[in-house]
Amino acid sequence: MTEFLLQRLSDIDWHLGGAQLLAMLLLLVWLWAIWPSTDIKALINDKALQSRLLLTAFAINGLWLLDASITDGIHLHFLGLVTLMLMFGWRMATVIALLPVLFFTTFILQQPFDFAFYALVAIALPLFLCYAVYSKVYQHLPHHLFIYIFCAAFINGLLSMVFHMGAWSAWLWLSGDYPWDYLVDNYLLLIPLLGFPEALLNGMAVTIMVVYRPQWLYDYSDRHYF
Repeated sequence: MTEFLLQRLSDIDWHLGGAQLLAMLLLLVWLWAIWPSTDIKALINDKALQSRLLLTAFAINGLWLLDASITDGIHLHFLGLVTLMLMFGWRMATVIALLPVLFFTTFILQQPFDFAFYALVAIALPLFLCYAVYSKVYQHLPHHLFIYIFCAAFINGLLSMVFHMGAWSAWLWLSGDYPWDYLVDNYLLLIPLLGFPEALLNGMAVTIMVVYRPQWLYDYSDRHYF
């Protein structure tokens, strides 16, 4: 076991370049801009919320570690980002997701200093876009339980995978790691294969919480949606 762990650690690329430093700076700026001060204060004063947050973060981490590697930089795993967003709000979800990102970039991508790249492009951007979709659903569609589960959770779960894989593909292409044709044929082609299970995963998780633990959802109210 020790030998296996040492081998895994020896495979990690600890190189730190200027691009990684710039990405870290941009990530810090983004976190400063969206920092959920009110939610952080509520978290400090609520032990039950702290436990729920930690359990959710570790569950998301475990979900990401169930990864199917295609080639360097191209990996397939479920996200759970929409459930995280609906439980804690998109700002807090972005902060919480940093823990799984750290584990993922270190032990799966094996490039820990790409942490900021992955956090910005593949997590922060998809979460922001999912929140934009959720906001439009809330503004323009009836406030009905079916709409909440189907649009805010199920459809948004599918879109989260589209946003995630699309944004990461764009980054891999712009960074020169892969030609666009290769990414389309070997990565983006798999969006339906992952998107619909991702939608089902988030839809089921949110449905269970609506029925048994509605207080776990960030801005859900039975009075509002029934």
